[in-house]
Amino acid sequence: MLDLKFIRENAGAVKHAAQVKGVNIDIDDLLRVDRELLDLKQRVEAMQAERNANAKLVPKASPEERPALIQRGKDLAEELRALEPALRAHEDSLKLMLLRVPNIPHPSVPVGKDDSENVELRREGQLPTFDFTPLDHVELLEKQGWSDPERVARVSGSRSYLLKGEAVMLEMAVLMFAMDFLSGRGFTPLSTTALARPDAFVGSGHFPGGEDQVYKIEGDELMLAGTAEVPVNSLYAGEQLQHEQLPITFAAISAAFRSEAGSAGRDVRGLIRVHEFRKVEQYVLCEASEEVGLEWFAKILANAEALLAALELPYRVVQNCTGDMGAGKVLMYDIETWVPSEQLYRETHSCSYLGDWQARRTGLRYRDASGKLVFAHTLNNTGVAAPRILVPLLENHQQADGTIRIPAALRPYLGGKEVIGQPVR
Repeated sequence: MLDLKFIRENAGAVKHAAQVKGVNIDIDDLLRVDRELLDLKQRVEAMQAERNANAKLVPKASPEERPALIQRGKDLAEELRALEPALRAHEDSLKLMLLRVPNIPHPSVPVGKDDSENVELRREGQLPTFDFTPLDHVELLEKQGWSDPERVARVSGSRSYLLKGEAVMLEMAVLMFAMDFLSGRGFTPLSTTALARPDAFVGSGHFPGGEDQVYKIEGDELMLAGTAEVPVNSLYAGEQLQHEQLPITFAAISAAFRSEAGSAGRDVRGLIRVHEFRKVEQYVLCEASEEVGLEWFAKILANAEALLAALELPYRVVQNCTGDMGAGKVLMYDIETWVPSEQLYRETHSCSYLGDWQARRTGLRYRDASGKLVFAHTLNNTGVAAPRILVPLLENHQQADGTIRIPAALRPYLGGKEVIGQPVR
């Protein structure tokens, strides 16, 4: 959410942000509702002031004057009641429109309509070369007996997954390694629920607009979040923190659920796009400074890259264009990891800086060094998401006999094993 005063004074910039981000909102209409609401409030304030002044006159009035004063008081009360529906309607309408106003992208963000116009910044790591015909991750899992897609589909439907044996231990090893790694870099480990109330989704910016991606629990005002960002972003909602409490940094692990509405036919094979997964999320709450925010952006991006380097996976960093960065983002980079079977990079991490856009939605403020209350800035980035990360991990580290070489960073979490699986070819 942007400051209403900022929107009034920078309507052109806000219109441009909506245009390049593909957000369907009429800023002129918002400003009209804002003006009408201000007029209504002024009328209400003037009438309330007149009613209060009138009430003070009644006790001092002569018997002849008193009936007219009393009647005027009644008339004013009736007029105020008549204005209440219009006042509430304008307030509700303005609030809904403000929730849809996009953030202003950083000047460095390229203008583009969708992910096809994202800009590659750099490539890291060496692409693997094989002196045998490599298998994709689905074939590797099947040959090792590490998955059972048909049985889990009968239980949970499509886009579900089931891992067995050493693949389970590998998944847990990756998650635990990420938690240890981020903890070692000063992030507080946090295990959180995926359950959240609707206002938490509004606070993170997933609502309005992303309702079709969320599983709802019938009969209860709870929903299942697709990232720990949703519940963590509301942990301090409505609070007033002290400057010395910042920054607050979390390595938050949780289950994650996404309905993937509208993605029929996309990435349906294997572990790429499943409805339920586990994720370690980096989350930062820092002071209201773009300079500080961009420093943290660089730090959490570096954390994600260091995790991939430790997993010995080649990847590339891309800058998201305006049409692929989401309404609330000031700046967004994706990290895409190499998938040999497809001969392409697939997104495994998403790094975002949102300024005070989320904090305004949650009412999260802190007192700066001068004692002034200001809205905090927020950032988030993937630490690791499983099972998706297993796709490049299995494929890049497969060996000629179908076994999987384990990167040195993961071996302590797998009892020192350098290889998992049995020769299957």
